[in-house]
Amino acid sequence: MRNFRNLEIWENGIEIVKQLYPLADLLPSEEKFGLRSQVTRASISIASNIAEGCSRNSDIEFKRFLEIAMGSLFEVETQLIIAQELGFIPKNKLKTIFELLNKEAKMINSLINKIKMG
Repeated sequence: MRNFRNLEIWENGIEIVKQLYPLADLLPSEEKFGLRSQVTRASISIASNIAEGCSRNSDIEFKRFLEIAMGSLFEVETQLIIAQELGFIPKNKLKTIFELLNKEAKMINSLINKIKMG
């Protein structure tokens, strides 16, 4: 069993959530149960799946949870692009979160590849 608290990808996942919530607050109130709910849940899912994967006994299972975390990351990115395209969040407010998401994607992908190599 791995200690998720020692993983930089988990810490980065928590940072994504912390940076995302103020952005989600920019969404209109009528999006509370729509886009806002989707993007906050997906952001939480990144770090949560990394942590859950750490509890698994095999590398194959850990890798699967990392892949799920990557899927959630792509969901967040897509939902933020939609929010930008709909004019809910200005592009200049998304630069930092997009950089953080890109960094996280690279780290998760690197760990997945490392596990594949065995």
